Amino acid sequence: MSLAQSPAATIKSYRGKLPLSIITVLVCSFAIIALLYTERLSSLSSGSIFKLSSCPKRNHIKKSKNKTAEQNIYNTEIDDRFDFDPEECNVVNGKWVFNSSIKPLYSDRTCPYLDMQVSCVKNGRPDSDYRHWEWQPEDCTLPRFNPELALKKLRNKKLLFVGDSLQRGQWQSFVCMVESIIPEDKKHFKRGRSHTVFKAKEYNASIEFYWAPFLIESNSDLQIIGDPKKRILKVDSIEKHAKHWGAVDIIVFNTYVWWMSGIRLKTLWGSFANGADGFEELDTPIAYRIGLKTWANWIDSTINPNRTRVFFTTMSPTHTKSIDWGNKDGIKCFNETKPVTKKKHWGSGSDKKMMSVVSDVVKKMKVPVTFLNITQISEYRIDAHASVYTEAGGKVLTEEERADPLRHADCIHWCLPGVPDTWNQIFLAHL
Repeated sequence: MSLAQSPAATIKSYRGKLPLSIITVLVCSFAIIALLYTERLSSLSSGSIFKLSSCPKRNHIKKSKNKTAEQNIYNTEIDDRFDFDPEECNVVNGKWVFNSSIKPLYSDRTCPYLDMQVSCVKNGRPDSDYRHWEWQPEDCTLPRFNPELALKKLRNKKLLFVGDSLQRGQWQSFVCMVESIIPEDKKHFKRGRSHTVFKAKEYNASIEFYWAPFLIESNSDLQIIGDPKKRILKVDSIEKHAKHWGAVDIIVFNTYVWWMSGIRLKTLWGSFANGADGFEELDTPIAYRIGLKTWANWIDSTINPNRTRVFFTTMSPTHTKSIDWGNKDGIKCFNETKPVTKKKHWGSGSDKKMMSVVSDVVKKMKVPVTFLNITQISEYRIDAHASVYTEAGGKVLTEEERADPLRHADCIHWCLPGVPDTWNQIFLAHL
């Protein structure tokens, strides 16, 4: 028999000599060899050498079809997501997942540093589900906030939050999440009109807040002018505030909601002594751009990026129009108890023009600025505002005032614990 004979020819030449059982075994053997060969080719064509992946440490896990398991997602493993990497993970893509088993790291009854404005449980809010939603990015696993890790990263450092009352909420959230693991005699707190300091003595760490709602100087910085029409912004001046921002290791800025008065803004170059004759009215995006350029120039001329990391928290959305999320009979954010589930929901409380101004200014800066992009994830959280469980004039709202949410519901500020805890979760993941 020739070595070059085909399997079929071999079988044919032995058909008269071999029993049927041997022929059957030969046929099956050749079939198995052919199948294995085909399988090997298939394996190579679909193997990792033909795939490009930019995502490290992926965990391949089964998806649960059980709705209850999906609602309590952290009782099961999450499919096909990689460890958080700020260079690869777009944290804004994801969803809020309800998890009743996870408790906040603090409450407004245990943390002594919270303002009455955001202490919703103390102020009578009866529901608690808003405290148990966790942000789950599509592509990566966002690590939970670890107080001990946060303090270790801040050892011998000064962290400063600068901005408005929403930035103050982020600062209070951060302090409350770390302070519970620090013994009473190892922490110090000093509240000032514009500059407030919390110190973790054992770590030689300082976590501070500086009040500058516009970042630049205005006539409404400390003695707040309630009527936006009477506010004047000194758009070319920042030094009055910025002189308090030196010798900082990590600085986190924000400014947005104070600009959004709905009217043209009175802006001023030079001295307030010029009075009414010295200001010019500008459209909000224009005034915002000029003010941010003043801030950016100060950063570029003052900050040493080898010593100081700079962050910017993007705009915190307001939820004052229930029609935005399809609740035609709603009254602002009042009585909302669940997040919006529509993907990429965007309401009228976030201004994309203003967001693009920040982006344009920052990309031209010499000093790198890291965005804490919290706008999209916060857009969904119509349920998490202080609403009527807040204060006015230093007093908790009365029952009569709560009964009039159209006038009194606060749909700007967030209950604590709450959404700003997630902002800080993202922030810590970047550090």
